[in-house]
Amino acid sequence: MLRTIDLRGRELSPADMLAAVPRATQARAEALDTAARIVEDVRARGEEALREQADRFDRVSGHEVRVPARHIADALEILAPEVRDALEEAIRRVRIASAAQVPAPQVTEIGAGATITQRWQPVHRAGVYIPGGKAVYPSSVIMNVVPAQVAGVEQIALASPPQEDQDGRVHPTILAAAGLLGITEVYAMGGAGAIGAFAHGVADIGLDPVDVLSGPGNNYVASAKRAVAGVVGTDSEAGATEILVVADAAADPRLIAADLVSQAEHDEQASAVLVTDSEGLADRVASEVARQAASTRHATRVAAALDGPQSAIVLVDDRAMATAFSNAYAPEHLELHLADAEAAADTFTNAGAVFVGDHTPVSLGDYMAGSNHVLPTGGQARYAPGLGAYTFLRPQQVISYDRAALAEVRAGVVALANTEVLPAHGEAIEARFTA
Repeated sequence: MLRTIDLRGRELSPADMLAAVPRATQARAEALDTAARIVEDVRARGEEALREQADRFDRVSGHEVRVPARHIADALEILAPEVRDALEEAIRRVRIASAAQVPAPQVTEIGAGATITQRWQPVHRAGVYIPGGKAVYPSSVIMNVVPAQVAGVEQIALASPPQEDQDGRVHPTILAAAGLLGITEVYAMGGAGAIGAFAHGVADIGLDPVDVLSGPGNNYVASAKRAVAGVVGTDSEAGATEILVVADAAADPRLIAADLVSQAEHDEQASAVLVTDSEGLADRVASEVARQAASTRHATRVAAALDGPQSAIVLVDDRAMATAFSNAYAPEHLELHLADAEAAADTFTNAGAVFVGDHTPVSLGDYMAGSNHVLPTGGQARYAPGLGAYTFLRPQQVISYDRAALAEVRAGVVALANTEVLPAHGEAIEARFTA
């Protein structure tokens, strides 16, 4: 079910290591082209395009694209008490962790009468996207909305696909989670079209463009974010999910298999990868994966993900090679099943989130760890962060000089302005010292 990539005995350059990483590159390339067309259609035709897309992709027509308040109230009324309790606890935990991501203002005195204040300003308006295809993700409502609220965003709009089995409504558990967080601006629209609507606005349904949009989704949603880059700010491209497990010979194959299968159940494009220097462990994990995958509820979906080019068992020579491979892959989720996992974690620098030890599975991060589960995929963890309060904040510098402080650097500014043949820059300084 899982193919094997044997890198043992090879001297691999950084470029070679990147080339060895299993990726479904063709699927991503196709998604980008399709997503760009869908986004442009929404920009050009607005609500009409959204309704045609809902009919085509969600098999829904005649629904209310702007969700009325009564739908949210109805969803809260029928929410199971145990689910409400779990959502409220998850909200509490994510709020605590997100608060730690907001930097305090810093004032630096450059000299007498000269200060620079570093401050972090929230964007005015954010759009959050919640997937709704093969699964229901109220946890993603929390992961997107809470950091925006903690950052101080004044307006937060939410979008999720209309559901065929809910008469075109957004799934009630999604709506209930939004209700618990006080979100009242909700739209029944999905996929790349929703990303385009947030970026460009749709006047017919009262949707104003947002400043920043965030949220996970499939490769089409991730590609749509790339299509609107420069029009609106986005979080990282949180596309089809990824898990990379780095394990040694002492690791428990049953737990590793369970974690690989748990991520494969998200989507046929999900990536599940094990890296180990133990051929014996690799064989035991392969057997466990086959056994568990066959009996899980979404066996067909899991099998497709595990059989895909994006999933594999990778055999390496030693820990150093495992670390190099992991950092080249830069997974969305990295699990360390190592005897010295706590100490080793510092060397695994490229990952959306790192889960350390046998009792810290990705599933914990999906719901209750307090960390955010909206994370970069496709190798973007080499340079991009996961979602957090900082996603909705902009650093600003506030500069304040009095006359004496300006006089101290007067000659230097004029000299540099003349060197750059921009004399008016220097004249703007001199104007403050001449009648």
